[in-house]
Amino acid sequence: MSTTTPLVTGPQALNSYQTNPQHLLLWMTFVMGIVFAVWQALLNNFVIERAAFTGTEIGILQSLREVPGFLAFTAVFVLLFIREQAFALIALALLCIGVGITGFFPDAFGLYLTTIIMSIGFHYFETINQSLTLQWVDKADAPSFMGKVIAWRSAAALTGYANIWVVMTWLKLDYVWMYAIIGAAGLCMVLFMSQFFPQFTLNATQHKHLLMRKRYWLYYLLTFFSGARRQIFVVFAGFMMVEKFGYSVTEITALFLINYVINLFFAPAIGRLIGRIGERYSLIFEYIGLIIIFICYAYVDNAHLAAGLYVVDHLLFAMAIAMKTYFQKIADKQDIASTMSVSFTINHIAAVIIPALLGLLWINSPKYVFFIGAFFAACSLILAFNVPQNPRAGTETNWPKKGV
Repeated sequence: MSTTTPLVTGPQALNSYQTNPQHLLLWMTFVMGIVFAVWQALLNNFVIERAAFTGTEIGILQSLREVPGFLAFTAVFVLLFIREQAFALIALALLCIGVGITGFFPDAFGLYLTTIIMSIGFHYFETINQSLTLQWVDKADAPSFMGKVIAWRSAAALTGYANIWVVMTWLKLDYVWMYAIIGAAGLCMVLFMSQFFPQFTLNATQHKHLLMRKRYWLYYLLTFFSGARRQIFVVFAGFMMVEKFGYSVTEITALFLINYVINLFFAPAIGRLIGRIGERYSLIFEYIGLIIIFICYAYVDNAHLAAGLYVVDHLLFAMAIAMKTYFQKIADKQDIASTMSVSFTINHIAAVIIPALLGLLWINSPKYVFFIGAFFAACSLILAFNVPQNPRAGTETNWPKKGV
């Protein structure tokens, strides 16, 4: 005899929604996704049209944007004074404020300042959001939930693009209005979330000091190489599409839209797949795929094939969920917040160094930049073979067997 779950409606349903911390995580992700997508989509046009930026100024701005990520380890010290949930909402509000005021400062100094404000909020939020996710979501549900998070972020970005079209193309309003509207809307949503959702409890009291444990060494290295590969994709794969194949702004935007739509539908499935086959095989699959893609980048001469590689490359990064769930399985619960702060800094070491160094190499031989990307992916592949099939505290690696 089959049974059905009764449909809960009214105040009881609302209360059930409010008391689930996963809903807060999803809505915070949505706000971050829509606000940041608008900032990112308008940036290049705004700085050129309104602030007359050259390559020098945009290079400085992008470097300044990465500095807060490099300093993400300081988040653990802020936790001495406020709770993680409140910290995440404050950081998200700071992101919204930074984006909201961008249009009022159409000059180099003003844009540097608003970018730093936005970036501090963004990187602190991402650090704490990852920590809360690993603490609030059960290990068995984490891969599926993180896939859902990627889908929500993609939906948010698509919503942001739609808002740009409505405000700037249909209503024909200026940049200052677009930035102000999206920043104010995001800030209002943050204020609403702070009142709508209760203060959720954490399963364990988090360490409030910097922490690096020897038994997490494999996670640290995977994080570093992930950051290095990501920079090559973000900086040079997109640049290749424009420089080598002459992609227009419209065509690049279309590529972004395709990526977001694919992630919207496939990221949850990728999360479920990781839950079924485990972190070891998921990471091995990802890194083999990335090695092939980077080598193809070095030799591709067809614009359509290059676009296909770009889309598959972006999709494979969703497999990085496995790296987070691997850490969740091996970590002491008290270590999560501190380790997320440190790992975010490790991830951004490459963000500070890679673009400048490989930019010089790109001038003479672009294909060697992608060979280096393949090398980074190969290093990650070797490390992935050391991930146990069933990682847990005390069995963090295949070799050595015992954690220290």
